[in-house]
Amino acid sequence: MDRKIKITADSTCDLSPEMCKEFGVELIPLHIVYDSESFDDGINIFPSDIIERYNTKKQLPKTSAVTSWEYAEVFKKYIDEGYDIIHISLGASISSTYQNCVMAAQDLGHVYPVDSQSLCLGSGLLACKAYDLIDETDLSAEEIAEELKKLVSHISASFVIDNLEFLRAGGRCSTLTMLGANLLNIKPCIEVSNSSGASMTVGRKYRGKFDKVITEYTREKLSQFSSFDTKRICIARTDVPDEITNLVYQIIKETGIFENIYLSHASCTITSHCGSGTLGIFFMTK
Repeated sequence: MDRKIKITADSTCDLSPEMCKEFGVELIPLHIVYDSESFDDGINIFPSDIIERYNTKKQLPKTSAVTSWEYAEVFKKYIDEGYDIIHISLGASISSTYQNCVMAAQDLGHVYPVDSQSLCLGSGLLACKAYDLIDETDLSAEEIAEELKKLVSHISASFVIDNLEFLRAGGRCSTLTMLGANLLNIKPCIEVSNSSGASMTVGRKYRGKFDKVITEYTREKLSQFSSFDTKRICIARTDVPDEITNLVYQIIKETGIFENIYLSHASCTITSHCGSGTLGIFFMTK
């Protein structure tokens, strides 16, 4: 008898609770660490807590990966219930989560890790695609995992940052760079490469107010491709006003390209690196 299939993913895939329910995905939380305090992303700490703590105490957390033992604890309960597991991991070049998941999979069997080579909803889209393949085909978990690996190169993941303060505080850009960007009203677009384990590069540097920049970014990003997986597109943001998110939503809707537009908030892990005022769009091409 064929085994049932369960989809799991790192919390950094940033699927909303509603999306997790719709696509049958269980998120496994990374850890958010303040000195001696450790929290589980999205369980007992939330993005608003990260932003508030920085605003009041100028303190940023460190983040740590899910351990192989923690993965095994989650996987074993499903394996014992007759499931094979497809796990979508944060890009291997960003975190040791993928390697830790592979170790757990080798010990347990019945687990098929997929390195998304992406982050945020770039990873989340692969989890949604796993659901599609379970629903629409008779493929095994192992076969679906192999199909997902072929789709990694089709993920478009990028985001625009309004304020570089968190990047400066985390040592990812200099004070001089931040001050220059603020003075010139520059909003960088961060492009996620899915050909090198989710490495990130600075793409176009937009100038102007965030609402103007974010609409320009959305139109430009969609114009770069001619063939889309039209099933869904996702918008992720950290502490971005609803009116700006709605602008992006309407631009995407008016193109008529996508059947579904999903909105989600970035996880604590993503927020701790990017800070407030970050918005990105995530989709797959054919």
